[in-house]
Formats: sequence, structure tokens, C-alpha cells
Amino acid sequence: MTDTDSLIKGKIHYYGREQYYQAMQDMCVAATKKYGNDPVYRFYSALSHLLQGRIQEAIRQLQPLQNEREVMLGTILALIHAHRRCQTLDREALAHLDAKLKEERKKASEIPLYYAGIFLMLCGRVDKAREYVDRMLKLNPENADGLVLKGWIELNAGKEAKARDIMQYFETVLEQSPRHMDALFGKAKLYENRSSYHDAMETLNLLVVAYPNFTAPLVEKMKVNLAEQDWDQCLESANRVLALDSHNIEAMKFQALHVLCRLGNYEDAAQSLRTLYAEMDRSEPNNAALFVHMAQLFSRLCGRNRVILEETMMMASKAAKVDTGSAEYLTEVGYQCLLQGRNKEATKYYKNATKLDESSVAALTGIISCQLLDGQVDVAEQQLEFLKEVQRSLGASPDILYLSAVLARMKNRPADNILGLLHEAIDNHFKNHRGMIFGATYLAALNPDFLLLIVNECLLYAPNQPSERESVGQSVPAVVARALLVLDAVTRACPALLTALVTSARLKFITGDIKGAAAALQHVLDNIDSTSSEAHLLMAQIQLYQGNFKQAQQSLEVGLSYNFEVREQPTYHLVRARVLKKQGQYQEAINTLKACLNIANTRPTTTKGSRNKAEMTVPDRASVFLELCDAYRLNNQPNEAAAIMTQAMTEFQGTGEEVRLNMASADLALARGDPQHALSLLRAVEPIQQYYLQARDKMASIYLNHLKDKRMFASCYREVVEKDPTPQSYLMLGDAYMAIQEPDRAIEVYEQALKRNPRDSLLACRMGVALVKTHQYGKAINYYKEAIKTGSNNQLRYDMAELQMRLKQYDKAEKTISQALEVETHNPLDLNAMLSQAKLLNLLAKVHERSGHYEQALATLSRGKDVQVRVLKRSQVELPDSVPEQRQLAGSMCGKMAEHASNQRDFDRAIKLYKEALTYDPDHPSTLLALARLYMQTNDLDQCQYTCMTLLRTDKENDSATVMMADLSYRRNEYDTAMFHFQQLLERRPAYFPALARLVEVMRRTGTLDEAGPYLDRAEHATLRSNTDAGYNFCRGLYEWFLGNPNAALKYFNKARKDDEWGQRAIYNMIEICLNPDNDTIGGETFETVDGEVSQSGARDTLDMAIRTADKLLKELHPKPGDQQVSHQILSNFLLLATKQKPNAERALQEFMTIASQESYKDHVGAILGMATAYMILKQTPRARNQLKRLSKAVWNFEDAEYLERCWLLLGDIYVQNGKYDMATELLRRVLQHNRSCMKAYEYMGFIMEKEQSYRDASYNYEQAWKFSGTTNPMIGYKLAFNYMKAKRFVDAIDVCHSVLAKHPEYPRIRKDILDKSRASIRI
Repeated sequence: MTDTDSLIKGKIHYYGREQYYQAMQDMCVAATKKYGNDPVYRFYSALSHLLQGRIQEAIRQLQPLQNEREVMLGTILALIHAHRRCQTLDREALAHLDAKLKEERKKASEIPLYYAGIFLMLCGRVDKAREYVDRMLKLNPENADGLVLKGWIELNAGKEAKARDIMQYFETVLEQSPRHMDALFGKAKLYENRSSYHDAMETLNLLVVAYPNFTAPLVEKMKVNLAEQDWDQCLESANRVLALDSHNIEAMKFQALHVLCRLGNYEDAAQSLRTLYAEMDRSEPNNAALFVHMAQLFSRLCGRNRVILEETMMMASKAAKVDTGSAEYLTEVGYQCLLQGRNKEATKYYKNATKLDESSVAALTGIISCQLLDGQVDVAEQQLEFLKEVQRSLGASPDILYLSAVLARMKNRPADNILGLLHEAIDNHFKNHRGMIFGATYLAALNPDFLLLIVNECLLYAPNQPSERESVGQSVPAVVARALLVLDAVTRACPALLTALVTSARLKFITGDIKGAAAALQHVLDNIDSTSSEAHLLMAQIQLYQGNFKQAQQSLEVGLSYNFEVREQPTYHLVRARVLKKQGQYQEAINTLKACLNIANTRPTTTKGSRNKAEMTVPDRASVFLELCDAYRLNNQPNEAAAIMTQAMTEFQGTGEEVRLNMASADLALARGDPQHALSLLRAVEPIQQYYLQARDKMASIYLNHLKDKRMFASCYREVVEKDPTPQSYLMLGDAYMAIQEPDRAIEVYEQALKRNPRDSLLACRMGVALVKTHQYGKAINYYKEAIKTGSNNQLRYDMAELQMRLKQYDKAEKTISQALEVETHNPLDLNAMLSQAKLLNLLAKVHERSGHYEQALATLSRGKDVQVRVLKRSQVELPDSVPEQRQLAGSMCGKMAEHASNQRDFDRAIKLYKEALTYDPDHPSTLLALARLYMQTNDLDQCQYTCMTLLRTDKENDSATVMMADLSYRRNEYDTAMFHFQQLLERRPAYFPALARLVEVMRRTGTLDEAGPYLDRAEHATLRSNTDAGYNFCRGLYEWFLGNPNAALKYFNKARKDDEWGQRAIYNMIEICLNPDNDTIGGETFETVDGEVSQSGARDTLDMAIRTADKLLKELHPKPGDQQVSHQILSNFLLLATKQKPNAERALQEFMTIASQESYKDHVGAILGMATAYMILKQTPRARNQLKRLSKAVWNFEDAEYLERCWLLLGDIYVQNGKYDMATELLRRVLQHNRSCMKAYEYMGFIMEKEQSYRDASYNYEQAWKFSGTTNPMIGYKLAFNYMKAKRFVDAIDVCHSVLAKHPEYPRIRKDILDKSRASIRI
């Protein structure tokens, strides 16, 4: 076989398998033109006619082929098939063909057997096809075409259990012929069926490369995209196919599916269907099966949209016209009429279908549906019984079960029986397509329209409002839970199906998931259909429930503006009346409710929960009576209220709503301030009645919230357990004990509940929480381990890992999370599994971080973020109401990664990650604040200001952003603006300590520290326990330190040392004080001679004690890798330098050089200061100067301010020693520019002036130094007094001497050198 020949046959087989029979015919015509009268292509041509239903043309073409040896066997089988489909059977011809078949089958060789197998497979007779191909492979086990055909037969038979064997058929052929088209398509399809989508794509890519001009591989890629539920990629693939082949029907179908299911745009979908129909009519005019497939697919997905149904009706009619003898196609036309509400026409078509096929179950089912809709209950009941008898051996179909439920409702049968039928219908329906790959066939089999009918029927037996308060342990009603599961499957498959989304939102509202319901509706209005009156009406109900009355009114008006028929819906009037009542317009509310009752009374009773018009259910009608009664009461019309309540009690007597009316009366009694009467009404509710649990729950609420009786609160739930000892009742009682802070008793109750239902994961989680609350951590972990063995629930593993992390059992926590992740990898494409994976990876990153493995934490966060991005993409389609939560999680992961990058000084990456976090959660305050802080750190002040302004636009009261704006002003030397920001903030919040701490720092740097006292006093008064408040003590410690009172500062910092927020900063400050209490220039030589004159008695011991204290404090720090770790290392080495011992200085120098050798820290100011100080201690002044000169022109910034000032001071000291006073003065002025309270700078300036004999200027500088040292430093006092004396200010000199001697009586020389001389000078 030539390559061209195999290519043509491959295309023919593909079109045959995909049921595009006209395309198959066209390929045969093209092959015949090329190869002449080749019997194989004439056989294929005849098959295409036969499969299109053109029987006579097929027989005409097959007759001459009976004598062609290659295709003889297939021809005979095809002729038999054709004759049997003729309206008039030619029995003689059939007998002759049967005899000939038996004779030929005995002597058939492998080629005739192959074509016979091809025909049988294309006809759907898989078992017969297998029989022929098995005989063929016995004759020649190596026949490539036979092996491929065998693989396809098994694939179509659905023998997934033999999947490995199937793959062997294709692999064997591909080893010999890697480009074999049928084998590659088979391999790809097998991968797709196994959900190995990546492998399927790889195989299809081989086909795309091998056959670039054939669009079928691209079409199959499009199907794989849809199987992955990647709608966007599917659309992209469809557009790519249409770019190559503008007439491709499959691509057009998938485009229409995207518009309908993903976007929910019915007008565009209808236009796509018109284009699709026109193309089908042109390309496959006789393919009735194709037309009916399209009609079924799109009519079931459109939510009964009128415009779409017009197009699908045309498709179904075309199928019936092409094949007039098919009962199936006529039945579909009848169903299309039924969807449009044309019951009479539907009945006509169904009856015509039964004439063609009396045993057509679908047609008989359709007739019964029409009869029920027309109110012919008795006739329908007889027909249904007959149909059940016919179907008894096959089991009840979902349609029959649904119709039985509708009939039971119309005959007022018990609700339990009806719900049982509906639940069975749901189970059977889902069984029918279990295991199917997601795609067009799955969507047609899912039949969302039918599922929505069942859900609407279920909702007739569900509450219509959430409970008035969230019940303790209250479970979701079973009927609602089941309906939610069904809707979940529907909305996952059709994420833009409006009716399903609105119904799902309604059910979430009923279950009390108000946030989820509102989010789902907002998604509908924003992305699907902003004109949906039903969505606006439900949104109004939710807003009313939340107390947003104006918004509810607006939603009602918007809904009405889009559809005036809303006024005919009782729900509209009910919601409007509630809004009016809340607004105090009682008479208007009364009129609205009366109108609502009139609508309900005049509306004809429907026989079915129609999805086109809303009818008033019994609960809704009871709600109207209750609202009307309450409106009369509020309008001071008690007689009318009593009359309405009497009418309601009469009308609903004996129904479940009677109990509801009694409960409403209890609410009224409670509103009147009569809780005892309310309790008596609620006690009357019996355990067998519908609202028993709600009544007991309400009683418990009254006891707890009104009578403050915890004992009776718990007894209400104990009574529930006694009357109905189910696991749910025990759960309610256990939760009640937890609510009143009795976890020990709750544990006992949970244990009893677990004995009854050991696999209940919710119970297990509650039990674990209770054990943790009682601090029984070991028992909690053992319990979790046992519960996991029983239930294998990953939520339990998550809770256990979280507890192990809290207990610092990091290895065990990591192991637990790894086990949980392994469980989730079994379903890698399941959205819930992906959600769980992201959550678990986030927790694992926390475990790594807390255990100090920061690199692993970062890698885990990266993995988690990748999963979360995929989750977010899927959630937008499948779980739109969870999108905000998923965005927050993705943003927090990016933020955490940015924090790690910032710690590693990789600022560009950190900024990029923070920006990515903001794409997920644009207004997240912490992220905006962290990004602004990072911009400030990198000196990008404009971006910092823009980010802060963005934050303040969304949150005007954000204090952290206000502090940062003040910092910005300070950095720009706008001191008054900075002070204004801080003062404004602290006037509003006196005890906002981050701002107060920064204000103390700014006042110190602006030389106005004495003005900080009042702010600290106000903070003290505003703080409940200022003596123990860490924030206040930190700020006070900072103030005392800057004032020059190191001992007082240490005392205050010590009080803040153990705090999570302030502790680390407090410890750093305490270490700095211990190492340098007098703010000396360590390594400086200028003042060493003066220091040497100070009495050294006990100084060495004091220094040793201070260093030991600093070392102890240093061990309390727990730095993170990156900047914190480097800061810790630098401080450790400054501790070594503080000893001023040569070996320690050498060690410290080596450490500083190691830090500076790292690329990220080569310009680290702290490391440079450390090296310079070490060189000074080692008497290597030139080296120290060279290091410091690197920073002489450095730009000042807040983060490096302290180290930078100390560098300038040390360099100034060196210049002073060398007599370079001008250079020293320039540096000192820079220090004072940024810190006007720098005592040491003023001291150096005074020293320079003194050396230059400018005693007045020296006096001024020493005055400032004396002032900012808190008038406590005796050495500065001595110098000040000396320069006063030299400047002939003898009185001032005497005052300073007295001040020094008062605090330091033994201070040397000051009495003799200055005090006595000054006194003597005054006498003179």
C-alpha cells in the first residue's frame, strides 16, 4: 500500500468513525478519480450511502462488488444490512445472501475478513466485528491493519479493563509504521479515555506534523482541550481549525458550545447555530444522525431559551425529513415542541412516532409528559403503569421515575415518597453517563435541562428562606443538599447556564450561605446576563435579608425595568412588601401583599413546576400571610392582624405550615417582651412535625440570649437527642456545649455521635477542635490518627498537621502534609483536589518557615502558587462564587514569596512578586503597604507615595499608610509636613504605637524630643494597662534612650521584650544600649585621653557584665535568613568589638569581611562600619579610613541611618586626629542635618572649635551636646564648663560644675580646674 493510498484510507476511516458520511463519500469519489474503479473505494462509497440511509443507492453500488474477492465478504454483509432496512423486504434475496455469506465465510482470507470487520465496526456491531477480526489475526497475527482495527473495536466496546492490551495493538503497528494514521488516532483516543491528556496531545502533535494539511488532528486536540475543561484553549483550537478549513463542522460546533456554555450569550449562540446549520445542510445534507445529535446537544444546554430552541427545532425537523421512517427522529421533534411549550404539537409527533414504532419508550414517555401537562392525570397514570410493566425487566429509567414523582405530587401523595422517586431518578441518570469523558457527547447525556426539571420539582419540598439565625449544628435539608450536588455537576459542565446558576444561588441562600449566594449572583450579573430579572429579584431577597433595604429596592426596580412580567411573580410582591415594611411604609406594604394574594388566587393551577412561570408554593403563600399579619400589627391595626392570622390558621390547618405559623406567633410574643409565652408556643411543636428542630433551636436561643439560662439552653438539645438520637442530634448538642464553653462535656457527646457514625468527617473535625480547646494535645493527635485510618479525610490531616506545627513537631507535621498531598495527587485534575493541594502546600510552607528551612519554604510556596493559579483559572468557570477567596490565597502566597525575596535583598524580584499579588487582590492593604515599604527601602520615593495614595484611596483611615506618608515627608526634608501627619494621626488614635514610635524618632532627629512627652502621656491615659502594654513600653524606652537615660530605657524595653510585635526591636535596642550606653564612638581616638582620666574603678567589671547581658539577649533573637540574619551577625560581631581586645577584633573583622564578600551585602553600611571599627581597634587607621571614605558621600536613608551616622562620626574622628578640621566639620554637619539631637556630633564640633580657640562657638556646641545627653554626661559637662570659663561666662561655668558634681561628686579636676577658678574670677 502506497503512502497516498494509506492517507486516503485513513481519512475515510476517520470520517466513518466520526459519522461524517458525506465527507467519507467525497473522499471515496476523489480516490476513485485517482485510482480508477478500485473495488475497495467503491465499497467504501457504497458504505457511506448506506450509513446515510440512502439504501437503494447503496444496493445499486454494492451489487457489482459481490464478485470482487477483496471486498466480497463485506459487500454481502452490507447487502444483508441494506435489504433489512428496506420498507419491503425481499426475503428471497436475503435467503440467497445468507447462504452465500455462510459459504464465503468458511473460505475467507484475511483481506475479505478485514473489510467485513470495517463495515461491522462502522455500523456499530462491535461484537460481530471482533469475531471477524479475530479470525483474520489468526490467519496473520502481524497484519498491521488488522491489529489497528482490533484496537479500535475494543476501544469502541469500552473495554477499559483491557486498556493495556488495546495499547499493545497500536504500539505494535507504530513500531513498524510510526506514521500510521489510524494507529496514532487510536493511541490518542485511548490516552484521552484514560484522562492522560498530556500524552494524548503529544500523540496528536505527531499527527499534526505528519499530516499538516489534514485538520482532523487539530479537531481531536480541540476535543482534548474540552475534555480538560479548558474552554479558552478549546476556542483557540477551534479558531485554528477554521483558519485552515472554514467549513469544518466540528470546529463550528465547538465555537457554538463555547458561546453557549462558557459565555452564556444566547444571541451569539443562535447566530452560531444558524451558521452551523447552513454548513451541515451544505456539507452533510443527508446525515440525519448528525442533525439530530446537534438538536439534542444544544437544546439540552440552552436553559429553554426561545431563540436557541428555534434553531434546534429546525435541526430536528431536518433529521425527520431526511429519514422519514425513523421513530427516533420524530420523537426528538416532539421533544423540541415540548421544550417550547407547544404541547399539542408535541403530542401529535409522539403519536406519529408510535405508529412507526409501537414499542418506542421515548415516544410513550413523551405522550405521558404531555398528558400530565394538560392535566389528564388519570389517563397519564394508566399509561405510566403500562410503561412501568414494559420496562420492569430493564429497571426504571430516570424519565419514568421523574414522571412518577410529578404524578404523585399531582395526586397529593406523601412528600417522602415523591422525594424518594426524584432521588432515584437522579441516581439512575448519573449512572448512565458515569465514566464518560467530558465533551459534546457527555453534555448531551448529562441533559442539564432534565436535571433542572428534577431540581425544580425537589425545590417544591424545600424551605424558601434561610433560618432566622444560624442554627447550632443545624444541617442542610437533605433535599437541598441533593439539589446542590446536582446543580454543582450542571454548573461545572455549563458554567454560564443562567437558570442553573440562579437556582444554585437560591439554594445557597436557603442554606444560609449568604456570602456565596450573593457572590454567585454578582458573577451572573457581571459576566453572564446583567438583564436577568430573576437574578435581580433574588439579589433583592438577599440584600433584604442582610438589611440593605435601599439596595434591595434598587434591585427590584432594575429587575422590573428589564422584565415587566416580574410583577406577576408572587416573590416580587413578597420582597417588595418586606422592603416597604422595613422602610416604615406599612400601608403600601399591606396593599402589595393583598395584590400578591389576589394574583395567587386568580392564577390557574399548573400541573407541573414550570420553569417558565413562577407559581406560589405553599411556603410562599404562608409567608405572605405572615408578612401581612405583621404589617397590620406595625400599622396599629390589631383586629385586621388577628383576622389574617385566623384565616391563615384555617387555611394551613393540618399542613407543615401550621407549625410555622405557631413559630411566627412565638416571634411576635418575643417582640412583645413575653419570652414565656413564646416558649409555651414552641414547646407545643411535636418531634414528628416538620419544624421540630427549628422550634427547639429557637427555644435554646431564647434561653441563652433572653433568659441567660445556659442550663436550659443545653437541655433543649438534650431533649432533641432523647427524642431523635441521630448523629446529627448529638452534633447539635456537642456544638451547644462548645458554645457555652463546656468542651469536656462536648467531647463526651461527640464520642457518642462518632460511635453511631464513625466515618463522619465533620464530627471528627469538631472532636479534634474540642480536644485542642481542652489542651489535650496528645490525645487530639492520637485521635486524629485513628480518625484518619477510619475515614481517610484530608481535612483531618490538615487539622492534625496544623496542631503538630503549633506544638513545634515540624517533622511530623511535614510527614502528615506529605501523606495528604499524596492522596490529592490521585485526582490531579479534580478542582476540589487542587483546592486542597494549594491549601496543604501553603501550610507546608509555614511548617518549613517555622522550622528554619527557608529555602524549602520558598520552593513550596512556588509550587503552591502554581497550583493556586490553575485553581483560580478553573474557579472562574466552575466555582465563580469562590473566586474572591481564591484570589486572596493566591495574593497571600505571592506576598509571602516577596517577603522571602526581600529578606534576601532581591528587591527587584520582591517588587515583581508584590505586583503579581496585587493582580490577584488589588486592594489588599498589607500587600500595598509592604510594596510601599520596599519602594521606600530602595529609595523610589515617587512609587512609594503613589502606592500609599492608592491604599489611602480605598482606606482613608489606614494608619500604617499615614505613617509612611509622614516618613516620606521626612526623607524629603519636609519636617513640618511629617510632624503634621504624625500629630494628626495621634490626635485621632493616641495609642497607635507604630506612629508614636516613629514620632519619637522623628522628634529626636528634628531636635524637638522634649515635645514628645505630652504624646506619651496621652498614650498612657488611652492605654488600659500602660504598665504592661508592650507598645507603650517600647515607645517610652525609645524616648528615655534618646534622652540619655540608658538605665530607664533598659527597664522599659525589658517590659516589651517578650511581645511578638515589639519584642525583637526591643531586644536589638537593649543590646545596643549594653554595648554602648554612653553613645561613644567605638574605635575613635579623639576623646580617649579624656576617657583615660575618668576613674576606671569597676568600669571593666561593668563592661563585662554589659557584654554578658548583650550576649544573653542576642540568643533570644530568632532572625530569618536574609537581612535579619545579616543584622544578627553584625550585632554579634559588634559585641566582640565592644571588648576592645585584639583577638576578638580580628575575629570580628574576618566575619565582617565574609559578609561584605557577598554580592548582596558588599555595600552594607553595618558591615563597613564593623570593618572600620575593627581596623581602628587594631591600630590600622589608614585601612579604616579607606573603608569609611566609601560612605562619605552616601545618600542618607532611614534604614541605614544609625550605622551611616556612626560611620561619618568615626571618619570625622580620624580627620580630627589628623588635624583635618574642615573635612571633619563637613561630615559632622551632614550628621546634624539628619539628626539634630546627635550629642556626639555636637561634641566633636565643640572640640574642633575649642582647638581653634573659638570658645564661644565651642560653648554653643557643648551646650547642645550637654542638652542632648540629658545633662548626665560628666565629660561633656566638664568641657562645657571649661569653655564657659574660657569665654568668661563664669556664672554659667559654676552652674554646670554644680550640676556635674551633684551627679558625680568624685569627678576629677572639675572642682579644682574650673569651679574654684571661676569663683575666683568673679571675685576679682
